[in-house]
Amino acid sequence: MTDSSTAVRSRILELCRQRHITINRLATLSGVTQSTLNNIVSGRNNSATVATIKKLCDGLDITLRDFFNVPAFDDLEQEIK
Repeated sequence: MTDSSTAVRSRILELCRQRHITINRLATLSGVTQSTLNNIVSGRNNSATVATIKKLCDGLDITLRDFFNVPAFDDLEQEIK
């Protein structure tokens, strides 16, 4: 099983690979700062907000549903802290 932050990181990297764009290009397209996006994909930021993910989706021209509608998000471990 995967945790949500790992699933988000993996999904962002997968979408960039599919579109042949860099993380830095995604930052430009989405209006998310390069440092924020680098922190998310490197694992330094384990709590990307829905607002940030929505901006990334806008930059990728996909919906939030498209972002989360992959098997990685189907069986996430419950995260209670």
